[in-house]
Amino acid sequence: MKLIIFGPQGSGKGTQAEKIIKKHSITHISTGDIFRDNIKRKTKLGKKVEKMLKKGNMVPDDITNKIMKERLAKKDCEKGFILDGYPRTKEQAEFLDKLVKIDIAINLEISKEMVIKRISSRRICQKCGKNFNVLYKKSKKAGICDFCNDKLITRADDKKISIEKRLANYERETKPLIKFYEKKGILIKIDGEQNIDKVTSNIINSISFLQQ
Repeated sequence: MKLIIFGPQGSGKGTQAEKIIKKHSITHISTGDIFRDNIKRKTKLGKKVEKMLKKGNMVPDDITNKIMKERLAKKDCEKGFILDGYPRTKEQAEFLDKLVKIDIAINLEISKEMVIKRISSRRICQKCGKNFNVLYKKSKKAGICDFCNDKLITRADDKKISIEKRLANYERETKPLIKFYEKKGILIKIDGEQNIDKVTSNIINSISFLQQ
């Protein structure tokens, strides 16, 4: 089972990917997690990516493609995977198409207003990197991480100006993916504004034929 899940920031890609991997025992590959890990470790890649994200820019295709090619070659991908945050552009999709055959591309549809509401409510632990949301996934103690008791902060790329720029990038570069995967006949569209469990149920039902 080789899946892609995409949609604008705040559509719930990471949350739904985690639920899918638990049910189907496949690997979750998130470009966001890979980039954030590099930023946290202050690697050369991390410093480069951090500057781009703070400005609301997307990471160039050549950098992202190289990282994903190396990641998909690892043994844990042999039994299947779900890609979260990749591909983001038609060019990345064409590159991926040469590497592996994707079974289903899941598009989470959500309005601009809901995106801004969700993202501006996100918080991340400055120490361990765990994610929270003041609307949907609150920490037990306001502003404090449940796992390491350190401070929760708003990510630099979750500020309103950066959000709007990222949405504009998404509209321009990522929307063509819909047509790309529609032409291949593997696209399914899911209403991402429903509650989390309803979205999960719709996705599971839509990909159930892959288990038959």
